[in-house]
Amino acid sequence: MMLDGIRVLDLSQNIAGPQATQVLGDLGADVIKVEPPDGDPARKWGPPFWGDNAPLFLAFNRNKRSIVVDMKSPSGREIMDRLIARTDVLVQAFRQGVMERLGFGYEAVRQKYPKLIYASLTGYGSEGPYADTPGYDPLLQAYSGIMSITGQADGPPARVGGSVVDIGSGNLIALGILAALRKRDLEGVGSHVECSLLDTALGWIGYHMMTYLASGQVPRRMGTGLTMVAPYEAYPTTDGELMICGGNDGIFVRLCQALEIPEAADDPRFADNPSRVKNCDALRKLLSSRTGQLTTAELDRLLKAHRVPCSPIQDIDQVVNDPQVRANRIFEPQAHPTIPEYRDLKLPIRLDGKRPPLRRVPPEVGEHTAEILAELGFDEAAVRGYTAGHQGQASTTAG
Repeated sequence: MMLDGIRVLDLSQNIAGPQATQVLGDLGADVIKVEPPDGDPARKWGPPFWGDNAPLFLAFNRNKRSIVVDMKSPSGREIMDRLIARTDVLVQAFRQGVMERLGFGYEAVRQKYPKLIYASLTGYGSEGPYADTPGYDPLLQAYSGIMSITGQADGPPARVGGSVVDIGSGNLIALGILAALRKRDLEGVGSHVECSLLDTALGWIGYHMMTYLASGQVPRRMGTGLTMVAPYEAYPTTDGELMICGGNDGIFVRLCQALEIPEAADDPRFADNPSRVKNCDALRKLLSSRTGQLTTAELDRLLKAHRVPCSPIQDIDQVVNDPQVRANRIFEPQAHPTIPEYRDLKLPIRLDGKRPPLRRVPPEVGEHTAEILAELGFDEAAVRGYTAGHQGQASTTAG
């Protein structure tokens, strides 16, 4: 594996940080998830639960080992000191000042371990009036403007269904960590890698920002559509809708041929993309009058036969059982000690044609505490004493 021999200390919780460290774990790093005595709060984010586990926790914590550490206690700080001394990458997502108060802020750690890569995830950034404000995905979707452009034109703002800000931030901080590891290989020094949920959110809609700067017009909600391309939205059928993407003039000509309105391709109102965008209401009315005569399946087959990009709008149950998803082998059954028919969504990349393997299912809280303490050099008596003191607390957080 690409990151064999790299140890990652994951002090984060919820989604963004765990997504970052899961990516590193998928690539072969030894990820140690440091959990407080009550465990990662995401363990309790349900119902539903899969067995005793919250699906949301399972989604972001494979290929990790878990140790329970109370960083506020003397024994916890001693464990942390030993862990950091043996760590290549530390990932934390606490509010500003928390790590400093615990004695593990970047400057303090860098002085002792100059080769350590220290990664910090924040809500709004490390500077500015909201630097100390905790960030959550829906808050940043609202603050960044994502919600303002999401939803139907005549409806209220909507949250994007997936936690795109959290997951995007996790992927970006993982990318920064990989770059920092490369820098360390070349220069022999660590780095402080930072990413904020706000910056990630702005990055998701950068072209909307550029559109506003170019035109002075505030982007608006368009349902499934896009302000700068037409046709590029869902069109009605007799039993639903089909998403159609006419991204260039050639596709538009083929679309008109498929719908038996070839004359529309010669209409000056629809001669090119700027014209189609300008006359998008008339275009939608014309196309809808034809698409509305067919079922979704019929329209899908017809347009694909004419090489027009399109897709039905599938529900999650359809996606899980979709033949293309199965062919991609990204969502496959995995052995799990307590969950029959467990399936895991793999890393969405392949290396030399193969997806990184599942080496460890998401751990129970503190599952590897004794194992990791022994690796850190604690004797058997110390390990027994520490694990006995935390076992009762940890067992209450499994679900």
